[in-house]
Amino acid sequence: MERQHSGMATLEQNASKAEIGMMGLGVMGENLAMNIERNGYPIAVWNREPHKVDDFVARSHGKQVIGTRTPEEFVKSLKRPRKIILLVKAGSPVDWTIEQIRPFLEEGDIVIDGGNSYFQDTERREKELKAAGINFIGSGVSGGEKGALWGPSLMPGGDRGAYEQIRPIWEAIAAKVDDGPCVTYIGPGGSGHFVKMVHNGIEYGDMQLIAEAYDLMRSVWAWKPPRWRTSSTSGTGVTWNPT
Repeated sequence: MERQHSGMATLEQNASKAEIGMMGLGVMGENLAMNIERNGYPIAVWNREPHKVDDFVARSHGKQVIGTRTPEEFVKSLKRPRKIILLVKAGSPVDWTIEQIRPFLEEGDIVIDGGNSYFQDTERREKELKAAGINFIGSGVSGGEKGALWGPSLMPGGDRGAYEQIRPIWEAIAAKVDDGPCVTYIGPGGSGHFVKMVHNGIEYGDMQLIAEAYDLMRSVWAWKPPRWRTSSTSGTGVTWNPT
């Protein structure tokens, strides 16, 4: 059969398929997948260790989750144009994961890197995939594991048209404030991951400032910090002891 490259599929072809897919079921991947499903989007999942897929599907009984065993099965479980999130370690694991699905992707599909990739790597990947008619979005995800589950801040960059296709999902799963969801289109290329890099730099700078202030208070002013003590009545198991 001749391969189609329209980026569209019939209703029959898309029936019983997932709206979006998640590759990588670490803490962030699992929580973001649950966030997406909770907001009404059926999701397919894949992990290079199949037992993690089995475990996640078992814990998602009754939910709109499709577990897959191979990259080919994963890609074929998605509605076209396919929307695929990668949440794997930055660097070569991202390239490796893309290579697992690339033979099965078609023109118009969208690959989204939600990890902390270096923005110039994102620029390279976008150019390589665009040559094959595949869209690539680098989207910063901020908020840690709780944010991923209940609403992260999202920083997508890449092709504007591709972003508009994932925009309803991104706005649904993002954290909400008075003036709307915590997501905006950043710009072309690797701009989303560039902004996430700056965000991380500020965050780590804040943590360093707190650590150095704490050290000065102890070593220069001989400040003795309060101690934690265990408590059988506290819901957290510990209470603050100021003495």
